[in-house]
Amino acid sequence: MSRIFIDQMNREVIIPGLPKRIISLVPSQTELLSDLGLEEETIGITKFCIHPEKWFREKTRVGGTKQLDFERIAGLKPDLIIGNKEENEQEQIEILMRDYTVWMSDIRTLDDAYVMMEQIGAMTGREEKANALVGEIRSRFRDFQRQEKKKRPCLYFIWKNPWMCAGPDTFIDHLLNICGFENLATGFAGRYPEFTAEEIKKLAPEVLLLSSEPYPFKEKHIADFQTILPDAKILLADGEMFSWYGSRLRLAVKYFKDLLQQAETI
Repeated sequence: MSRIFIDQMNREVIIPGLPKRIISLVPSQTELLSDLGLEEETIGITKFCIHPEKWFREKTRVGGTKQLDFERIAGLKPDLIIGNKEENEQEQIEILMRDYTVWMSDIRTLDDAYVMMEQIGAMTGREEKANALVGEIRSRFRDFQRQEKKKRPCLYFIWKNPWMCAGPDTFIDHLLNICGFENLATGFAGRYPEFTAEEIKKLAPEVLLLSSEPYPFKEKHIADFQTILPDAKILLADGEMFSWYGSRLRLAVKYFKDLLQQAETI
């Protein structure tokens, strides 16, 4: 029996029964499929879907999130493809939509993430697990409250050469706000604005967060920023905790508490 869902691109998606051959084009949603118990049903993932590690080693990879292998996808004969507006290329997704059932997410807030998890659970016959997962994550974030009345000015860096930060209308910005940070990049045009060293210095953020993805910032990069802002508190940040909007959110609150403690003791 076919069912109709409205995806987060406001598209009507018809699912003919429970999908048995799923391809995930997004790492955080791949991990969600695993946590919902869809190992047999999930037949294809991307080369960036590193969790769970067993899937990364054993499942067929269909290219990168923005460089899909259409021939390999065709060979897998999927009955459901799950993607994301930001992480996948529009043109490639539109090509897939001609021949396959494609459900798309669009995540800017925790509420968006909750809807995505619930819908994927409903589409795949895992409603109970998905609803329990969302309930657990909601509860953890509900109890996560910052005590400071004033938010701490910060920049969250995702790229080097040029320096690029997470800006307004991004999931990262939403989580920074929840953590009690004032994201100084939100006053600039674009969702991922670029900055020069002089612009960074002029903004004078109190805290700099250097993400592990997509650019893999390491300890050695901290010195680069210390020359620009010697008095700022500079920390490496786990990009998965700030930008993976699936079941990894169960781990995020504990991570944020530890990160904030580091920021206050440096």
